[in-house]
Amino acid sequence: MFDAGADALIVQDMGLLELDLPPIQLHASTQTDIRTPEKARFLQDVGFSKLILARELSIDEIKAVRAATSPERCTLEFFVHGALCVAFSGQCYISHAHTGRSANRGECSQACRLPYTLEDARGRIVAFDKHLLSMKDNDQSANLGALIDAGIRSFKIEGRYKDMAYVKNTTAHYRQLLDTFMAEHPQYAAASSGRCAHHFMPQPEKSFNRGATDYFVNGRKPDIGAFDTPKFAGEMAGVVTAVGGDWFELDGEMPLHNGDGVSYQPPTNKGSDKLEGMRINVVDGRRVFPNDLPKTLVKGTTIYRNRDQAFERMLEKPSSERRVDVCVELAATSEALELTVTDADGISITVRHGVSVEPAHDSAKALASLRSSLAKFGNSDFAVTQCNIAAPYFVPVSTVNALRRKAIAALEDAREAMRPRLRRAAPAMPPAAYPESELTYLGNVLNRHARSFYKRHGVELIAAAYEADNTPGEVSLMITKHCLRYSFQLCPKESKDWQLKGITAEPMTLVNGSERLSLRFDCKACEMHVMGKLKKRHTVQ
Repeated sequence: MFDAGADALIVQDMGLLELDLPPIQLHASTQTDIRTPEKARFLQDVGFSKLILARELSIDEIKAVRAATSPERCTLEFFVHGALCVAFSGQCYISHAHTGRSANRGECSQACRLPYTLEDARGRIVAFDKHLLSMKDNDQSANLGALIDAGIRSFKIEGRYKDMAYVKNTTAHYRQLLDTFMAEHPQYAAASSGRCAHHFMPQPEKSFNRGATDYFVNGRKPDIGAFDTPKFAGEMAGVVTAVGGDWFELDGEMPLHNGDGVSYQPPTNKGSDKLEGMRINVVDGRRVFPNDLPKTLVKGTTIYRNRDQAFERMLEKPSSERRVDVCVELAATSEALELTVTDADGISITVRHGVSVEPAHDSAKALASLRSSLAKFGNSDFAVTQCNIAAPYFVPVSTVNALRRKAIAALEDAREAMRPRLRRAAPAMPPAAYPESELTYLGNVLNRHARSFYKRHGVELIAAAYEADNTPGEVSLMITKHCLRYSFQLCPKESKDWQLKGITAEPMTLVNGSERLSLRFDCKACEMHVMGKLKKRHTVQ
């Protein structure tokens, strides 16, 4: 991979650092659970050049991590958009415990998106059949400046299983926000080359989302959960005013169109997703004819549009381009034509074409022809923003075109030759000490190389990872900063209402069918632990 041009490896398993790797840079995955300055400093000191921080950190916590590390040695990366795991990444084992599919190895069964009933210690229901572990989607659009000020230099968009339209829409949204920020703060510059041009207006609310939250970046907030449904409801379109045999009428300002998709929450739906949808066949004024009218649609229902057909069709077309600005300069001798191309990064090349050059009889026409030919950089990575021509030469168009193509190829080669190939920094010597002397199953040590790594860095007691299937009894299968006591005004730090309601705040239990998961609350750390045991699974030899 290194020889092929890969720039870095994203790593969770520290055993890789014990192998004979090429000098490729290493990025510490968010699965390494980077929440403290001490952990961040350790990862920097063992050779990581980028740290992908836990999604749960606040601005002040990010600043503390930056203060403990060196900007010259490692970059800090932060998730700014997309689906949120309710558990600290790398600290969730519920999928493995229940199905044998490890979330730490990309096989999560997403138990957090299931519906649960929340009971107190006496079996009384606090919340019934809600998606209590399902979070809204991350959206840091309003916090980019604060994140940059805190030390974040790389922005990560979650994109697993997302389609092309989602990728186009979301990346364009953040590209424009960052370009605007840099235009207003010239002390910052993009880390990559080129300018992006978009042929549409990004609207992230039109792409799949479960609602928006900035999570804990600005401190704990009550409304971070997507408890009603883990699906995409969409934008509010209006309220149903009448229902006919194969139509319904809608009172709302949003215009709907043929092919749009809409959704609603039936008032009596007891199903697990609590969301129904339909595709629109024909729109006639306020009257909407869906392909199939659900029986649960009644007057007074709020309708949401979760597929804007026209917007999706627009994103199927070429919607953006990224070009590096170049200046071209044409000069000549009596025996050759010379073209110099200099890009926005200061990389310059000059190519020559042997040809007899004569002055043009019609100067204006010659200059216009030369400018037109030199500007045609076509589907290359470059866009001409300045064109200097020493004199109005009379040269065949075919000659200028050949010279331009030769220059493009030469500039591409020059840029590739000068492309930075940063190598992995040498780890600190003597080996940095790991912040703790003991690792439980939460350390995710599943092989002898990882065990050797931690021993070399001073860890004395090392338990096997949960995936080794030898962690006994009930343990924390999920550790999360999301707290259901807080969500339902039962937090002893925030309210005493739970005492007045007669609720026994701990222990609590999540119930899904026959599955019962007890909850434990670490109020000092402000964390919730979802407890459970490893299920017995039959294996076939």
